[in-house]
Amino acid sequence: MRPLLPADPAAIGGNRLLGRLGSGGMGTVYLGRSPEGVLVAVKVIRADHAADPAFRARFRREAQAAGGLTGRWVVPVVAADPEAREPWLATPFVPGPSLAEAVGGYGPLPARTVRILGTRLAEALAEVHTAGLVHRDVKPGNVLLAPDGPRLIDFGIARAAGATTLTAADAVVGTPGYLAPELARAGGPAAGPAGDVFSLGCVLAYAATGSGPFGGGHAAAVVFRTVHEEPQLGELPPELREAVGGCLRKEPADRPTLGELTALLGTDTGGEGSAAAADWLPAPLPRIIAERSTRALDLPAPEPTRIDAPAPARPFTRRRLLAAGAALAAAAAPIAWVTTSRPGGGAPSAGADRDLPSLTLALQADLTGPGRATGQAHERGMRLAVARHNARPDADFRLALRVADDGGDPQRLKQAAAELLADPAVLGLVGPTWDAAVPELAGACLTADLTLALVSVHSPENTQALWRTVCATRPTDEGLGLPVLHYLSRVRISRRTAVVEDAANGAPAWQVTRVLQQSPPAQGSVSVHRVADAGSGFGATVRALTEARAEAVVYAGTSPQRAAELARALADAGFPGPRVALQHAMEPAFLTSAGQAAEGWVFSALCTDPLALPAASEFVAAHRSAYGEPPARWATEAYDAVGLLATALTGLEGEVRDRAGLSRRIFRTTYQGLAKTVAFDTRTRALTGDALAHLYRAEAGAFRYLGRYPDVRADP
Repeated sequence: MRPLLPADPAAIGGNRLLGRLGSGGMGTVYLGRSPEGVLVAVKVIRADHAADPAFRARFRREAQAAGGLTGRWVVPVVAADPEAREPWLATPFVPGPSLAEAVGGYGPLPARTVRILGTRLAEALAEVHTAGLVHRDVKPGNVLLAPDGPRLIDFGIARAAGATTLTAADAVVGTPGYLAPELARAGGPAAGPAGDVFSLGCVLAYAATGSGPFGGGHAAAVVFRTVHEEPQLGELPPELREAVGGCLRKEPADRPTLGELTALLGTDTGGEGSAAAADWLPAPLPRIIAERSTRALDLPAPEPTRIDAPAPARPFTRRRLLAAGAALAAAAAPIAWVTTSRPGGGAPSAGADRDLPSLTLALQADLTGPGRATGQAHERGMRLAVARHNARPDADFRLALRVADDGGDPQRLKQAAAELLADPAVLGLVGPTWDAAVPELAGACLTADLTLALVSVHSPENTQALWRTVCATRPTDEGLGLPVLHYLSRVRISRRTAVVEDAANGAPAWQVTRVLQQSPPAQGSVSVHRVADAGSGFGATVRALTEARAEAVVYAGTSPQRAAELARALADAGFPGPRVALQHAMEPAFLTSAGQAAEGWVFSALCTDPLALPAASEFVAAHRSAYGEPPARWATEAYDAVGLLATALTGLEGEVRDRAGLSRRIFRTTYQGLAKTVAFDTRTRALTGDALAHLYRAEAGAFRYLGRYPDVRADP
């Protein structure tokens, strides 16, 4: 569970919210406490989805039907409001791990446990079907494990993929690898009970073997194998093959009914008594469930929110604004782009020769604190982009840049943001350059209707639901998992991958852990080794992953120093396999601290190397001329952010070029940048495009760019 964000409500439908359980394209799931003191999971649907009348009608109908479910193995809807601006529903909270988490972290389940799992999920689905519902997305992540048996969640109420409707007939709804072949194309037959039976067979195969029957990798490849190839059941225990194989037949009519499946799984499923129920799961899962239950019950109910009258704000006088502007301008002298200069050294003056309006963009960054290298890269890239725009003969406005330094300090962040937002000339803002600053700055920009372009920082999955003026120009951290998956599946194949999830000295990169658990490299297995204490070394972890015969190690942490410590421990143990980390650890401190042990480490990153981009040659030359060195990490992406904002402002020709206009136009703008094409889904406002991530390798005391991850086919 993660803490509530500043923009989250304190309560929904009388349920006091305690934290966030997850978020996605459809909305956010909160942990709440009902007026009766019962813990509930509250799912809130985003308003843009609810704007579709057909969506709302289906939500109303299916929530009502699901509210009538009373079976032991389903998690029913206990409250809902389909008429709210953001419709919501509440279900009892189940503190146990999902099947995906259990198998990913502790390995396949025994055959007896899988048989019990299958019969009880079949019973749950039978009740769902009797109620007139079809689940549509039976998968390991939607099966929770409780002490007495599994619980099936999310039965067809808020599922969508590529469509604004819930269950439209022309929408492909489901998860690749667990989606029935007849449902794997738009316009196919409507989802029915047989599709849920197929998905259940996939779930049972995963539970028993640790991998899906149609492998992993890219979604399109998984769907292709599902439709055209036979399932991979070689490691399935013999007593499960008839039942699971029957579920996975291509033709819906050839699959067993749920009653027939129960008979195939056998009658020895643990009985209904408490003693039988208590031992259906292998160790250590019962202990983990008990610990989570204890933690959940210990959660306090938050105090009701009080809003005190604010103290009178100190007004922004003209003198204060001019003084602040002069101080910033002194540190932000314009830089000419020398590659656009004319013979004799004079810069082009096409823009300056005409009486053009001046539009101001701003940068808020850490320029003097711990993240000053990234902040400086932003500033340099943006200054060169502004100079380039102003040198264009076809420009119908000039750009000005205002820069504010927050030093990576929360208090300075607020002060700098207040001064920038108080300047009506500022139409768009780039920044911040440190992750923890995003909620504060995004909330302030939302209030001011100011577009905030994120370049290097991570943004929550539901950013647009929280702050509609935030424009994320880089993928979320989940995007870091794809290069890792590609590298360990296609370049250095690993069928037993160990993920070291390090929470010391910073948050663990849990998004990448989730990606690898859901789609293991090379269709193999993933073991997760969690380290919580900064005082703990990695000796025990390395021994554990060695005993597990790991073929590759992924460091899912954010500390370069801790990554270096792991590198040394692996080198001391003589670990021969590939070692992979994420961009957070791709810092000079890793190279310095790891020494020779850094050699050969591969890094997944969301930033490109402009030195490897032919289209960026002029930018690189201009940067060398202006600053005496090549562009640093994120300078190219910051340069592109200015181009995106300028293109959006250009698109407002004939309209008012103001904050409101830019915040509307930006998500309808496509910009061909140096690093990538920047474009957005017009419905979700999420960044679109493929191959937005890259691979680097530590070699000879530097990070060598290998390329966009799909283009990397072999080790250099």
